[in-house]
Amino acid sequence: MLTRKELSMSHAPSSHHTVTPIVLTIAGSDSSGGAGIQADIKAISATGSYACSVITAITAQNTQGVSSILPIPLDMVEQQLDAVFTDLNIQAVKIGMLADSDIIHLVAAKIRQYQPQYLVIDPVMVATSGDILLQQHAITTLKTELLPLADIITPNLPEAAALTGHDIPQSIDGMQAMISALRAINPHAVLLKGGHLENDSNSTDLLILASDVIELTTPRINTRNTHGTGCTLSSAIASYLAQGNTLEHATTLAKRYITAAITAADELTIGQGHGPVNHFFAGHHHVR
Repeated sequence: MLTRKELSMSHAPSSHHTVTPIVLTIAGSDSSGGAGIQADIKAISATGSYACSVITAITAQNTQGVSSILPIPLDMVEQQLDAVFTDLNIQAVKIGMLADSDIIHLVAAKIRQYQPQYLVIDPVMVATSGDILLQQHAITTLKTELLPLADIITPNLPEAAALTGHDIPQSIDGMQAMISALRAINPHAVLLKGGHLENDSNSTDLLILASDVIELTTPRINTRNTHGTGCTLSSAIASYLAQGNTLEHATTLAKRYITAAITAADELTIGQGHGPVNHFFAGHHHVR
């Protein structure tokens, strides 16, 4: 018989690969469960990592839009960050909604303090419903303080336009015209998401690296249930990075995951507007 101590030692991590991949999401709460922290936790869990969270704001929202946003007091955001970073071995951080300049400054300072291995930023400024979530001076703070720290940022086309001052692209050529302006923000990489090009039969994202651009193309899926797609994709990238994948492979795996989650979205009947994607599509068919 093994003693309790020997038993506990037998479960001790023997190499880096047996360490639980832990992903922190720093974002707002979505009361309807389809986007924000809730989508992040679902996506991180469904892709095989452990999710922890720091909540930056509470929103009153549903599939039809955001009706109210209550920022969490700064000292409480700071205490949440210190609590998770001083105890958990966080491999990757995903950042979503940050409501104002003060919270962006704070989060940037904490990322510099704790130096997580990977940082994925979804620069959330515009909800799927079209609601503007971030003011202009906060966008400037985001660009100067936080985005240059990122391994990858994942703007959609309206967000990329807000970051660069360009018009919202209407074509792949328009997306390619933004590449140098996005590189100038100086993150390690940019995933420019083409999901808003609704006349295109494919959904093409551009993975913009320092000296290369990789096109990731999947067939466009005809569904209105796309609430939380950006949150879900960026969280999946963070999850796959935490598991030791390269940036390019993590992004490819995450694109595959979100495509499957969107494809299965119509299996759910949630709300009267833009419903959520189906985060747990893989598990739904095994359990009866």
